[in-house]
Amino acid sequence: MPTLRIAQDAAADELLGRDPLALLIGMLLDQQFPMERAFGAPRLLADRLGVDALSAEQLAAMDPEQLVRLFQGPPALHRYPGSMAGRTQEVCRALVAEHRGRVEGLWADGPDGRTLLKRLNALPGFGAQKSKIFLALLGKQYGVTPPGWREAAGDYGVDGSRRSVADITGPETLAEVRAVKQEQKQAAKAAKQAAGS
Repeated sequence: MPTLRIAQDAAADELLGRDPLALLIGMLLDQQFPMERAFGAPRLLADRLGVDALSAEQLAAMDPEQLVRLFQGPPALHRYPGSMAGRTQEVCRALVAEHRGRVEGLWADGPDGRTLLKRLNALPGFGAQKSKIFLALLGKQYGVTPPGWREAAGDYGVDGSRRSVADITGPETLAEVRAVKQEQKQAAKAAKQAAGS
């Protein structure tokens, strides 16, 4: 079981390390919301459900309004609890339909990196960038290293990079990732301004 330090909370990180569904849901929620809170949300959801690990079958079958209420909290599990509860349920339904409810089903048959990336990309709410970041996270910290995973993950798979959640192993690397993201935002803003003038 990998030791993760993404949520910066011992109980939340412990769940992420032993429950691939929690990790996948954390990745799903990691948009327009602080990273630590996104990856801490699966622990809160498990606590609200009164379970020790999340179940794709349970979440897929749950009454959508009840799931939204769980996401609303307080505290809310995301800035947009209604839409993210719906996306979580869609992902869980896809896992049930395609992989018997198990996230590990995405890689259990030993696909290469490109195939695993394609499977991640097919999940509801997982676009190209999110899929590459999750593939890098699986490879760098979760021990899921199919042939060609670094190449399939692109820049996110580079060893020693500080580009995404895949590179966060503690408070120091969290600060480094934040600094890189801030630099990227400033460069994009400068490029946009230069193009407009």
